[in-house]
This record gives sequence, structure tokens and C-alpha cells, in this order.
Amino acid sequence: MERENLFAGAGPAATRLPEDAEAAGALEAAADATSAGATDATGAGATGVGDAEIKGVAGRFPAYSAAWAALAERAYDRGDPVTAYAYARTGYHRGLDQLRRAGWRGTGPVPWEHAPNRGFLRSLHMLGKAAEAIGEHDEAVRCAEFLSDSSPTAAAELDSLD
Repeated sequence: MERENLFAGAGPAATRLPEDAEAAGALEAAADATSAGATDATGAGATGVGDAEIKGVAGRFPAYSAAWAALAERAYDRGDPVTAYAYARTGYHRGLDQLRRAGWRGTGPVPWEHAPNRGFLRSLHMLGKAAEAIGEHDEAVRCAEFLSDSSPTAAAELDSLD
């Protein structure tokens, strides 16, 4: 006789952030416009020209973590980990606010496979990466653990890009 695993499925349910189609479309358009005028591989140019379009999206949709994550990634790629840290921290905190509103209670999966979660997860990844670059090793470790606990897929995917 096979026994039912009473612990299967125990634990918090996955949290899925709501989609923001208007913000996502604006960020996609900004990224396309920025890439069209790019002068280097990051799409930002040597001094970060082109960030204005993405900053505009962050200004219009300040709760949209993906815009902050994009700004953090671009700043980091330009060799500016302090600015990357500030952008990533903003995206991380805005994402935490959204997760809490979506029912998240501080633990549980935040699946990478659900596209609206990716802005928060990318911000968390960049926060850890920038923290390490500015000597905040303990924070970098906490961020890496939080990312891995929230979404092992995101951790693997984002780490493979480094």
C-alpha cells in the first residue's frame, strides 16, 4: 500500500507579481531606442548616454523593478558599482513592497518563470553583485542566498550571465 506524503506541497505558495503591460512596453521601447544609438556593447555609451530613456521609465513607473534592474545592470557594466547598488536597492525594495501586496510573507518561491517576477529577481541579483563590488561581502552573501531560496532557476540563469 502506497502512503500519501502529508508534507508534499507544504510550505508557502509561490508568489506571482501582477503584470504591468504599460511599464513593460515602455521599458522595451526605451531599451530598443537606447540600443539603436549605442556606442558600446552595453548599449550605454562610455558615459551612460542612453540611460535617459530607461530613467524616464523608472520615473513614470517607479514601482516597476525591471526598470531599476536595467539601470543597475547598465551602471555596473560601465564600471560604476555605487550607482548600480543604488539602482538595485531601489528595485529590490520596490519589489519587496509588491511581493508583500501580492501575499508574500517573507518566505517562499518567487518563480523566475513568471515574467513579472524577473524585475525583482534581477534587482536582487544586481544588489548582491554591486554589494560585493563595493566591499559589502556579508550583504552580497545574503542577497545570493535570498535569490537562491526565492528562485533557484533565477540564481542559475543570472549567475550564468556573469
